[in-house]
Amino acid sequence: MDFQEKLVQELVSKHGRDRENLLPILQGVIDEERYLSEEAILKISKEMSIPAADVYGTASFYSFLDIVPRGKYVIRVCKTITCAMKGKNQILLALEDFLKIKLGDTTPDKLFTILETNCLGWCHKAPAMLVNDDVYTELTPDSVVDILREYKEEN
Repeated sequence: MDFQEKLVQELVSKHGRDRENLLPILQGVIDEERYLSEEAILKISKEMSIPAADVYGTASFYSFLDIVPRGKYVIRVCKTITCAMKGKNQILLALEDFLKIKLGDTTPDKLFTILETNCLGWCHKAPAMLVNDDVYTELTPDSVVDILREYKEEN
C-alpha cells in the first residue's frame, strides 16, 4: 500500500464513506499533497464507492480544490467588483511583474502560483488576496511585492 492509498483510507475512516463526506476527504488529500491528482481521485472513488466522474466533478467545481499541481504558495487574488474598483488589476500586474509569470501560471521554481478567485469576504478592506491560508487586505502594488519578498526569504 502506497502513502496516497493509506492517506485516503485514513481520511475515509475518519470522515465516513457517505457522499456528504467527500469534501473533507478531498481537502485532507490537498492538505497533504497540495493538489488532487488523477490517482488520488481514483483512489477516493474506489474507497468511497462513488463514480470517479462524480469525485472529479466535485473537485473541479470548487476553486480551492486544485486538480493540477500548484506552487508551494498559491496566491489567490479576489476578483469581485469591489476589489476591481479598489485596484485589483494593479495588484495582479505587480504580482505578474515581480514573479515574471502570468495569471494562472506557476513560477519555474514551483514556489508561487497566481490565481483569481471569487469573494474572499474582505470587501470592506479591498483589494484582498490569500497566500495559501493567510489573508492580506488593503493591498497596494508595493505592499504585494513586500509580502512576496518575505515569502521568498523563507525559502
